[in-house]
Amino acid sequence: MLFGWWKLGMDMSMLAVEAQGVIAQRLTMMAMGGPAAQVEAQRMVTEKVWAAGETLMLVASGASNGKVIHHYRRKVQANALRLSRR
Repeated sequence: MLFGWWKLGMDMSMLAVEAQGVIAQRLTMMAMGGPAAQVEAQRMVTEKVWAAGETLMLVASGASNGKVIHHYRRKVQANALRLSRR
């Protein structure tokens, strides 16, 4: 039982750290401006709305907290990878 709570806490902490990295990458891109920054801003809003809808569906279907956090971490990690390629 303790391991489950420990893993959930670590996953939440990693999500926070990874999200801060993506935020830093996006803020840097937007500070530089240009068409790429505008596209990223629009993409960011669209992704957030889409992710919120997916999360609502997960919660409505009875998903666990760990599954919801795992879902968000995959999204954040994909964004970090995509943004680091620029």
